[in-house]
Amino acid sequence: MIKKWWHDKIVYQIYPKSFKDSNNDGIGDIPGIISKLDYLKDLGVDIIWITPFFSSPMVDNGYDVSDFCNINPLFGTMDDMDKLIEECNKRNMYIMIDIVANHTSNQHKWFKEAIKSKDNPYHDYYIFKDQPINEHHRSCFGGPSWEYVPSLNQYYFHEFAVEQPDLNYQNPKVREEMANAINFWMKKGIKGIRFDVIHLIGKEVEKDIYGYGPTLHQKVQELYEKSYGKYDIVTVGEAWGNLEQAKDFTLPERKELNMVFQFECTSSTNDHSRCGKFTPKPIDMFFVKNTLSKYQYGLNSCSWNALFVENHDLGRCINRFGDLNYRNESAKAIALMNYCLKGTPFIYQGQEIGMTNIKMELEEYQDVEVINSYKDFVLERKMLSKEEFLEGCYQEARDNNRTPFQWDNSVNAGFNNGHKPWIKINENYLDINVKKEEKDDNSILSFYKKLLNIRKNSKYAPTLVYGEFKSYLDDDKNVFVYTRSDENNSLMVATNMTNQEIEVSLPFDVKEIVLSNYQNNHKDNKVKLKPFESFLSRI
Repeated sequence: MIKKWWHDKIVYQIYPKSFKDSNNDGIGDIPGIISKLDYLKDLGVDIIWITPFFSSPMVDNGYDVSDFCNINPLFGTMDDMDKLIEECNKRNMYIMIDIVANHTSNQHKWFKEAIKSKDNPYHDYYIFKDQPINEHHRSCFGGPSWEYVPSLNQYYFHEFAVEQPDLNYQNPKVREEMANAINFWMKKGIKGIRFDVIHLIGKEVEKDIYGYGPTLHQKVQELYEKSYGKYDIVTVGEAWGNLEQAKDFTLPERKELNMVFQFECTSSTNDHSRCGKFTPKPIDMFFVKNTLSKYQYGLNSCSWNALFVENHDLGRCINRFGDLNYRNESAKAIALMNYCLKGTPFIYQGQEIGMTNIKMELEEYQDVEVINSYKDFVLERKMLSKEEFLEGCYQEARDNNRTPFQWDNSVNAGFNNGHKPWIKINENYLDINVKKEEKDDNSILSFYKKLLNIRKNSKYAPTLVYGEFKSYLDDDKNVFVYTRSDENNSLMVATNMTNQEIEVSLPFDVKEIVLSNYQNNHKDNKVKLKPFESFLSRI
């Protein structure tokens, strides 16, 4: 494997609207990010992935882009972005942007031109049909995927909200426009790209093909050749799929992407036979550990893994994989279990202090997915009651991860100086906040700092970055045990993924505890693991 500069780096995802509000207007912004760079540096962060900050009407919080080369005034100015890049460079930190390649806002100049007439050059930038095709296909945000335009007497396709028309990648001009937008940011010194739903750009709606169309990889390879492939950057794709599809994206010789996010684990708490995330189901940790192992074996001999358990589209990991009665222990166990695997760690804002889901009334939700899905599943198709729908929201709704970051126990959790934030603040900020956890050596934040320091700066760092992975006790439904080893070190991670004490015979004697979320004195292979106990040891 050819070693890359980003292999040993830590990525931290920022949702700018909710991170830090510098001008007290209720919305986080780029100057707010700048003000917290030293916090991120101290945590151990190298790369900051910022969700879309481009011009947008914000129907989907920036994932409906109206201009890929301008800054949304809500977040600041281009001068602010230049200053952020400069300040990151001073700290040997880098920025990863989020390219929404599949669709635009209906307020984008391309779409405004496209609906003027069928003869307009921009009309073919989008997918228009005289009649809807495959009317059974529904938008990911609820409702039909085809929207009628009376002035054209045509319908356009949208995989997401009505306000997010899909681009037509069969048109070479669309591919050229996207390459130009990427090059604009590359020339500014951006060092990474996360591609939003990149697996959809090869769709062929006439054939009822949406994800992983037959020309998908050809189109990604063309983008690589004409834009980001000319720069020494790191790329990751949001590509819902399976292991073989992940390989197709990430094999180096294919010249597409460095990594993809695999969602088999994170979406396993959704009942996809019913209403997806709005009908959650209990976590199957046996499935989770076997899936993690599958990707470790499947990708790491040839490609690279993206290690993540939270992002802006998911509920908080403690609520989904842990236990609020063991918030401290389970948050640490989730981190240790995941971030000692081989791959690049991605941390979502607030994950490092153990932020949790929030319960809100229906009218308090801001997410277009919740609003549209309530109309679809409850009001129109009557597949769920309001109470059932809200229970799903409490567990899986995206707004759980979008509440303002909890900096301290002052007004509005230190997010700003008192102006009402754009979305409700979780009331537990009085107990869960950075200021409190920075003073506690046993806090989740302190644990993250120790873990990331071991991964980056200790004598075990090369082993944790490049060492071989091997799993053990594969038939055990409660305990995940694996090793990372090279010619210098042999390390073992053992994690009890339940809220019960479990006795287990480990495959190796414990010689030395490197990091643990409990005070323990394990010395051999016969151990009693406390609820959500996890440790990294030398063997």
